[in-house]
This record gives sequence, C-alpha cells and structure tokens, in this order.
Amino acid sequence: MKATSTLILAALLLSACGGEEFQDLRDFVNNAGADMRGKVEPPPDIKPYEPFAYDNSASLPDPFRPRKAEARAKGGSGQNQPDFSRPKEELEGYPLESLKMVGYLYQKGVGHAVIRSAERKIYRVKAGNYIGLNFGQITSVSETELKVKEMVQDSAGDWTERESSLQLAE
Repeated sequence: MKATSTLILAALLLSACGGEEFQDLRDFVNNAGADMRGKVEPPPDIKPYEPFAYDNSASLPDPFRPRKAEARAKGGSGQNQPDFSRPKEELEGYPLESLKMVGYLYQKGVGHAVIRSAERKIYRVKAGNYIGLNFGQITSVSETELKVKEMVQDSAGDWTERESSLQLAE
C-alpha cells in the first residue's frame, strides 16, 4: 500500500510539471537559434615547401659553421677591431652582467671601483682596465657608476663600440 501511494504521488508531481505555464519559455528556447547561421572561413592556401640549397661558392656565410671573431675584420683598416694580442686581465673572464660594483675608493688622486665577481671575489679596477667578455675597457669611475666601452661584432663581421655601465649595488 505504501508503494502504491508513492507511485500515485510521483504521477501527480510529474503531471504538474507538464502544464502550459512555461510554454512561452520553451518556445523561445526552441526558436532562439533558428535564423542564425554560422560562417566558417575557408583555410588559407598552403604554399609548398621550397628548400634552400647552400652552395659553397656562394657569398652567404654557412649558418652551421661557427665564425671566429679574430678571422673577420671589415671596415678597411680594421680601426675598430680590438687588440687580440693584448694579454687578458682577470675580469675579462666574466660576463659584465655577472659583476657588481660594491664600492668606491679614491687613492692618490685616482678613483677605483670595487668589483665583486660571481664567485664573490673582490677586485679593484680603475679607468683603463679591461672588464667583461666583449673587450670592455673602463672609461670612467665615479662614486656611483663605472662606465665601460665594449667592442662587439655585428652579424656582418664589423666591430662597433657599445657603451655599458655598472651601477653601485646597495
């Protein structure tokens, strides 16, 4: 008897949901996208692959062979070319970005920058010393900054000057 009354109650509840009370909402949902059509653009044309053959006699450099900085010197007399025969100083073994200026000393009328390397070694440098991997020469030292003139080689093999600096770290 309990099961029968439960079935009757469920049938009554389901019949209550089937009324015309929300028919306007059902019609709206059914007709909402009836006049809308999607448009998909065609895919772009695929161009066939054209391989590039590197010829040994061509004037283009081979991208798979490393260039040596010493081998190329353009610009006539090579006036901007760094001196490769000069003995390297100790701070030329570090990238400029890895060095930090941590202090300033003024001794015998000359300003010196105190530099800390990535290995936490301390060095004292002044104008005229070399620093960094790009043949950088220190042009001036002040209480807050060390200015460097670097020599970098562009993609054509020409040497150009670039100004860099190290700021006093706090």
